[in-house]
Amino acid sequence: MTATLLQTLIGIFAYLLVMIVVGFWYARRSNSNMDEYFLGNRGLGPWVAAMSTEASDMSGWLLMGLPGVAYFTGCGEAFWTAIGLAIGTLVNWHFVAKRLRVYSQVADNAITLPEFFSNRFHDKKHILITIASVTILVFFSIYVGAQFVTFGKFFTYVFHAENYYVAMVIFGAIIVLIYTLIGGFMAVCMTDLIQGILIFFSLIIVLICGFIFSGGFSGVSARLSDFPRFLDIFGIATPALQDGKQIITNGIPQFSAGIDYSLLNIVSCMAWGLGYFGMPQVLIRFMAITKSSKIKQAKYIAVIWCFISLLVAVSIGLIGRAYMPDKLVTASAAENIFLYMAVDFFPPLLAGVVLSGILAASMSSSDSYMIAVSSSLANDIFKTFFKNASGAMVMWVARITIILVTIFGVIVALSGNNSIFRIVSYAWAGLGAAFGPLVLFSLFWKRTTLPAAIAGMLSGGLIVIIWKSFISKLGGSFAVYELLPAFIISALIIFIVSLCTKTPDSLIEKEFERVVREKLN
Repeated sequence: MTATLLQTLIGIFAYLLVMIVVGFWYARRSNSNMDEYFLGNRGLGPWVAAMSTEASDMSGWLLMGLPGVAYFTGCGEAFWTAIGLAIGTLVNWHFVAKRLRVYSQVADNAITLPEFFSNRFHDKKHILITIASVTILVFFSIYVGAQFVTFGKFFTYVFHAENYYVAMVIFGAIIVLIYTLIGGFMAVCMTDLIQGILIFFSLIIVLICGFIFSGGFSGVSARLSDFPRFLDIFGIATPALQDGKQIITNGIPQFSAGIDYSLLNIVSCMAWGLGYFGMPQVLIRFMAITKSSKIKQAKYIAVIWCFISLLVAVSIGLIGRAYMPDKLVTASAAENIFLYMAVDFFPPLLAGVVLSGILAASMSSSDSYMIAVSSSLANDIFKTFFKNASGAMVMWVARITIILVTIFGVIVALSGNNSIFRIVSYAWAGLGAAFGPLVLFSLFWKRTTLPAAIAGMLSGGLIVIIWKSFISKLGGSFAVYELLPAFIISALIIFIVSLCTKTPDSLIEKEFERVVREKLN
């Protein structure tokens, strides 16, 4: 092992050690009862709520997936995706956060999203809670796999050992498993706070150095202007490929003429923002904030972090293409651009700290997904159908679930699909379409009925699968991001079925009216 690699590893493992220590620190508190383990007893301050929300949301996709898209095909897709996410973040914090925080307590102190749906509609047969829990189990398990892909890419790059990809995926998964398993929700949120700060620091410092090493704005624009449509937000650069790899001639990457990015393409990318309304790892933090009055402060922190981080991530991908234009010749390899730049720019010890930003992004998401899945299975399904189960038994079921989800995530990561961006986009669509419309209707329309909630949730998730697997292959207008049509259809079904079914009983309406009064105060 070289001295350079050793110093880099010291920086990385120092970060990993801190994460494990935080998990043990919160272990005793988190294991005291279910409210603590699954929701931190609604004790998140504005900084922790904001930073943990955004860190858990963005995942390794922010430092690898998004810059990789910008590096490989230019501004178009990456820019509009980032804009959609930024707007979605702002709207979600502004309109949903406070009302959900209030309503989750009014709805019999719900501590998970499926439990909120069930309590909101007084679902005595537990249909909603079961469907919601299964949906979370399926799509979040896929999401965990995407984060483990990040671990594999990260560690194989650091160790220069492609043959050890499987071992590196498993190693990263075990680290997250340890502190999530023992520390519960508060450990996840506190580690996410640290990780959110580290992600932000890593992005900014790599961006600054990238500009310097690439000759500033003039140097970057001069180099990228030679690539057709690369800087055009209304177009897509199309790499010229041979055997699946971009053609490089005398050190210069080759592109075809590029294509227009239509209004439909733009709307499709911006539809990513719709996903926020249905993301359990985001919504659960709204529910966990200590007081609804703290949401305004948390909103400003979260939105500023999000806007800056997304802009910087896209910029890093563009600058990376200017800095090392011929280095990465496939879409999957392009997702390593942040890694290459960090190692090139910094001394080994600092590079290890900066590179840990990628681990931070992936770990802050995978731990949140694990908690979400375990709480859904243990609290929402096991506890619902085994009413006499003790709190200790429910938490043991949650821990076993975390282990099983970790194993499934490793399997997904080793399945052969190494594009973080594409794996994340599918899971994001599934959760956003299944839950997003229902969250909005639950919070803002008193007339929403239980049958409509069930129909909307089922249709949203199923349409994502059907659209992705079959309809999108027709091409043309049907190639739109599956979240958009699924979200619209789910919303229409909720609206139509609500009008065609019996009006909610007076108790449900009174709870809704109480939330409106408390939210306005």
